[in-house]
Amino acid sequence: MHEFKYKGSELRCENVKVADIAKKVGTPFYLYSRKTLVDHYQKLKEAFKEVDPVICFSMKSNSNLSVCKALLNEGAGFDIVSGGELYKAMKIGADPQKIVYASVGKKREEIEEAIKRKILLFNVESVPELVHINSIASRMNRKVDVAIRVNPNIRPKTHRYITTGKKENKFGLDLATTEEIFDNSNRYPNLNIKGLHVHIGSQITEAAPYIKALKKIKRFIDSSRINVETLNIGGGLGIVYSKERPQTAKQFAASVVPILKKMDVKVILEPGRFIAGNSGILVMSVVYVKETEAKKFVIVDAGLNDLIRPALYGAHHEIKPVMKAESANKEKVDIVGPICETGDFFAKDRRMPELQNGDLLAIMSAGAYGFSMVSNYNARPKPCEVMVSGNEFFVVREREAYKDLIKGESIPGALK
Repeated sequence: MHEFKYKGSELRCENVKVADIAKKVGTPFYLYSRKTLVDHYQKLKEAFKEVDPVICFSMKSNSNLSVCKALLNEGAGFDIVSGGELYKAMKIGADPQKIVYASVGKKREEIEEAIKRKILLFNVESVPELVHINSIASRMNRKVDVAIRVNPNIRPKTHRYITTGKKENKFGLDLATTEEIFDNSNRYPNLNIKGLHVHIGSQITEAAPYIKALKKIKRFIDSSRINVETLNIGGGLGIVYSKERPQTAKQFAASVVPILKKMDVKVILEPGRFIAGNSGILVMSVVYVKETEAKKFVIVDAGLNDLIRPALYGAHHEIKPVMKAESANKEKVDIVGPICETGDFFAKDRRMPELQNGDLLAIMSAGAYGFSMVSNYNARPKPCEVMVSGNEFFVVREREAYKDLIKGESIPGALK
């Protein structure tokens, strides 16, 4: 599943001791396993080989250049949602014909740049956006390929903040509107409306909602008789954070490939969490251990600005000591950060071995939506990112310094 394992009492990433990295770079820091990233990508590629999909890694889950380059080297394309992600994809030499662009709020300059780069597809989320892209393409004297993002009105079992396929969500278009767009494609002379895109949410651990969505899409294509060349089935595959038992890539493919094979379409996948989630951890140090009448708090040097998922979603992450304790005794503690918010916690009433100042802890399964959601809240510099490849480790993003916190700021003369 991943390459973060104990050898004796020491936690290692592949063949490197996590404690040795901490001595070199300080804490907190994100740590990625190149082997885990590549293995997860290859599992999906192998599972879906019957339909030979374009696998576009979802950059919103982790857009670190080295993470993306490791996947690019394996043949991955990219699912982007901003001009910044397009910029980063181009920086590592991504093939524009393996880039798909989602997002409900693409701006003019972002659309123009994507057209110039000749990306594979825009995933269009609304009629106004369709009109906007057609107008821009016309001014640029270009014909642009687009897919319509369909909202199939299906609710998977996941957190309400990360479900995206219900009719009350902001994403995509209903089937009736989609059919009307295809039937009246002549209204958009600078667009090739050639595909459908369906993404129903994130951290989905079972195949049933995907099966339901794809069968609904197939019935729609058959009944409406629209010409669909590409079908992007999204991402959202769940991973193990704690006690989840998510479907494997092989199990997922076995459930949906038979449906896909009945449709004469080019298949696109856009996984993010499945590839990156268990490929990364957040390493932090214990600063204080505080006991009150009500609780025992383990205060660490990482905060919600470094990993917001527990505060935002109530998400559970396993937390492991980098050095296993000699004693098997455990106690209930809250593991909290230094941020001035009650919501700044990583675990509540978690049974942990007795911890002391200076001990190192690893928050597991932090490779997706970890660093990508980091902020400078409380004027805290962003942590560094490190990648391990076999016996070596590399700092792939330097830790911010205090001077970085004021980059671009200035005090006008009226205040001097």
